[in-house]
Amino acid sequence: MSLLGSILARMTRFDDQDLTDSEFRECDFTRARLIGVVMQDAIIDGLVSNLVINGVEVSSFVEAELDRRHPVRVLIRSADPIELLKCFRELRAAWSPTLERLRRMPSGSERRRVGDEWSPVETLRHLVFVHDCWFGRCCLGSTGPLTAFGLVTDHVLKHEPGLDRAATPSLDEVLAVRELQSAELDRWLSTVTADELSKPAPVPEGSGWPPYARGKSVLECVHVVLNEEWEHHGFCVRDIALLGG
Repeated sequence: MSLLGSILARMTRFDDQDLTDSEFRECDFTRARLIGVVMQDAIIDGLVSNLVINGVEVSSFVEAELDRRHPVRVLIRSADPIELLKCFRELRAAWSPTLERLRRMPSGSERRRVGDEWSPVETLRHLVFVHDCWFGRCCLGSTGPLTAFGLVTDHVLKHEPGLDRAATPSLDEVLAVRELQSAELDRWLSTVTADELSKPAPVPEGSGWPPYARGKSVLECVHVVLNEEWEHHGFCVRDIALLGG
């Protein structure tokens, strides 16, 4: 059997199905084929590459337009420590008006979810987790405990020692930790060199998250931290607007 035939044999096939208003969450559509479909008013939000629509590869156009709208994305991919520091400061500054808007909303808005997405305070808790793992463990080689109220989705990680799934910290408690983490990363980016960024990530031995960081460079781990900061700020802005902020 040919490679294409083998792939087609493993496919889940939907023929003449009405999927209007369907929602696919955390699904893998790698090598999916949509033939003769009607797709109007659809939203695709995720890691998209090599997407061909009617014979045209469109993901490169999408990436270029995102870079045009958000120039900080170009800095996120930089290998220059000066540009990375500039990038991080821009990303952190972007949170100020967002948090001011959130604080002007009715009490409890920081815990409200929109469409099963994380609430604003949960989004911030996730970024605390990202810093602990991708910066603390992967860039500094830290073996210290994670912040207990750090948050990660079950589909990514069902259990990580030190995390308290039942934690319900206040917005101010989360922001206090975020300020400490921000200062730590800012100091580090102010002194790190290009040579240090190119070295292998000093991930501690053991099963701690993220296991697949071994073999990556320090720079690649920094890119994860900065990209997560940008992506989740965008999610938070979107949801605050939907909540009426």
